[in-house]
Parts: sequence; C-alpha cells; structure tokens
Amino acid sequence: MTESSQLGGPVLNVTPVYSQPLRRSSPSAWYSPAPFWRIMRKWPVVPIIIITVLVISGVFANWVAPKDPYVADLRARLQEPFWYPEGSTDHILGLDHLGRDVFSRVIHGASVSLIIAVSVISIAATVGTTLGMLAGYYGKWVDDIVMRLVEFMISIPLLLIAMMATVVYGSSLTLLIVVLALFSWPGFARQVRTEVLRLRTADYVLVAKISGASPVRIFWKHLLPGVLNTVLVLATLLVGSVILTESILSFLGAGVPPPRPAWGSMISEGRQFLTIAWWIVTFPGVAILVTVLGFNFLGDWLRDHFDPRLRQAE
Repeated sequence: MTESSQLGGPVLNVTPVYSQPLRRSSPSAWYSPAPFWRIMRKWPVVPIIIITVLVISGVFANWVAPKDPYVADLRARLQEPFWYPEGSTDHILGLDHLGRDVFSRVIHGASVSLIIAVSVISIAATVGTTLGMLAGYYGKWVDDIVMRLVEFMISIPLLLIAMMATVVYGSSLTLLIVVLALFSWPGFARQVRTEVLRLRTADYVLVAKISGASPVRIFWKHLLPGVLNTVLVLATLLVGSVILTESILSFLGAGVPPPRPAWGSMISEGRQFLTIAWWIVTFPGVAILVTVLGFNFLGDWLRDHFDPRLRQAE
C-alpha cells in the first residue's frame, strides 16, 4: 500500500522485517539423517574405516595385540569369550585348542594378509600393466604373444598349481606370494591393453609420435596416466580376491606355514572343534568377510567415481 507525500510522490509502507514473527524449526529437523546418508553415498566411509583398522592392525600388530599369538596355555585351552560365565577379559575372544589367544592371532593374521596382498598386487600390477601397454601399443605379433600367454595363464587351475608347488618346494610365504602374483597379472594385462588400444589413436599421442618422442616417453608421459585409474580400480578389487584365495590355500595347507597365524589356517585348525568352540572358526571368518567386503565396496566406489558415465547417471 502507498500514501501520498507532501511532495506528491508515492510513499511505500514497508513492514520492518524484525516485526514479523520468527518461525522456529522443529527439533526433529536438527537431527535429520539426510546429511548423514548423503555423506555415506558420496564418500566410502565404511570401507575406509574397515581398511584403516586392517592397516593399523597389520602394521602395528606387535603393539595392538594384547597377547603373544604363539604362547600356549594348555590348562586353559578352549576357554570361552569374555561374555560367557567362564570367560575372562584377559582373552576377550577366548582361546583356541592349544590355549592361544584368538584375538591376538586374528590381529597378527591381518598382518600376514596385508603383506601378501600388498606384495601380490604390486607385482601383478607392474607386470600386467607393462605387458598390457606393450601389447596395446605395438600390436601385431607382440599383441598375439601377450594375449596367448594371458589365455594360457587363465586356463591353468590356481589351486592345483599351488598344491603341486607346495609338495615340491614346501609351504612358505614367499612361494605363496609368487604363485598368487603369477596368476593375478593377466587381469591387469587384458584391461590395460584395451585402454591402450583406445588411447594410442588419441591426438596427443599422435602428436608425440610426430614430434619424435621415444616409445618409453610415450608410455610414461601419455599412456600410463590414461590407464592409472583403471589399474587403481582393478588393484582395489583384486585385494579382496587375493586375501580370499590366500585364506583358501592356507585352509588347504598350501598357504602360510604354521605356527604363523593366518586366517585360513586358523579356520582349518578350529573346524574339528566347531561344535564345542565356535569362536576359533567364527572370528577369523568374520575378519575375512569384513575385509573382502571393505575392499570390494571401495573398488566399486572408485569405479563409479572415475567413470563419467556413472557419475552422470547419479
């Protein structure tokens, strides 16, 4: 509404803002779970927590573990976890059939799994990426040799070769790493080759060729940055597979040699006591499950994050 002033101009009748009643938001809006779920969807919070716990447990196992994983107390063998009437807080997850602390052995098993996973992924990613780039860039007979070698390695049963190698050379951590790396690089080679076949016809690669850049420079400066995202996603997804395979081989006796604690060998040792001491098998199994799921979820998030088509679909 307007009023006429003495000068003849219109005067606006404006109500002050502070005179308007303030609207109070409901208390339920302050505690809305919507921001929390948006953060959980946008960032891999749970996988990062799982992997962080695994890394801390593996690297600082000697300080995190409350007991020595090798010390046995036969008088207290098969002691129940602490929440049972006969349990003790000194051994929160109980004791195994030899009187060894299950919680400490699970923590040291994380150290073994971390060593194997990092070693296998490093070797497999280096070999597979190199051969895949060579096959994709040069093509022709180089591509034929690499791809036939990949198909040959994929057709060989891993468990059979691992069992035979254990019989011939004996079980050891080094042998396990070599066998797993030998069967893990073909996945990197196939995927990197596919990416390089697409990248080698890109304009910046062709310009580098015309300008006289050497193949090593083209690989290092132009092709490798283009396949790093793919290699990172494959490596993250393969960690869970490597840990699971190592556990299977340890369960079969072709993995980490005793008495070194490994999740698979702990399950193998405790299976005969499953009906009377379920905790010997259950807690290593839960550790394997949670670790594999954590790395798989992180790999899925990385794949969705690096793929622009999946980002647009969101």
